[in-house]
Amino acid sequence: MKNTFYLFVLLFCISQNIYGQTKDPKDTEVWEPVPRIVTPGKTNNAPPSDAIVLFDGTNLDNWHGWHEKPSQWVVKDGTVTVKPGTGDMYTKQSFGDCQLHLEFRTPAKVDADGQDRGNSGVYLQDKYEVQLLDSYDNKTYPNGQAGAIYKQYIPLVNACKKPGEWQTYDIIYKAPVFNKDGIRVAQGTLTVLHNGVLIQNNVAIQGTTEYIGMPKNEAHGKGKIKLQEHGNEMSFRNIWIREL
Repeated sequence: MKNTFYLFVLLFCISQNIYGQTKDPKDTEVWEPVPRIVTPGKTNNAPPSDAIVLFDGTNLDNWHGWHEKPSQWVVKDGTVTVKPGTGDMYTKQSFGDCQLHLEFRTPAKVDADGQDRGNSGVYLQDKYEVQLLDSYDNKTYPNGQAGAIYKQYIPLVNACKKPGEWQTYDIIYKAPVFNKDGIRVAQGTLTVLHNGVLIQNNVAIQGTTEYIGMPKNEAHGKGKIKLQEHGNEMSFRNIWIREL
């Protein structure tokens, strides 16, 4: 009898919308805030209207080399190509959370293997590397192949094209958060699409990219995008970024 009474009360409450139920669909319509309008690029991979174009094929005005000196990488025919031995290239502007698009091409001539074949890297905030490598029919350690969060996360699949073909990375980056005492209170995350294929799915960054040893987590603010010079003549084009 007691259970029957409680059931009756529950049904009564539901019928009277006491538990927040609604019979009018308008009660759950949200009209503000209204998302701002962003115009997509006119062609595939073209920068949207709110993007910062980092390289449009004409100059390196948004980049510098080591010690903030002009980069010696070679701009020709709408691309920029690594000049081996001249060092990495950095954006002049610093960024935090972002969406980054870049297109790259590994050398068409294959004259090495493993980590010596089409090696470069894109670093978020100059600290966290998404590996660039010619991993087409090229064996190496999986957490160092193309699309790896270097020495932290193996890519879900190998989506590489043949050497000499243009490829794309689309990277969604959320920066780690540090409190006023320099303690990390939230890990950064990375999502990566390689040639349109999801290869890193919102993975939590363990810390800085280290060639030897464990990742570090020293407090930092915004940082530069870095393209690595690793002795191979990698080429890049159509690089743009959206701050999130």
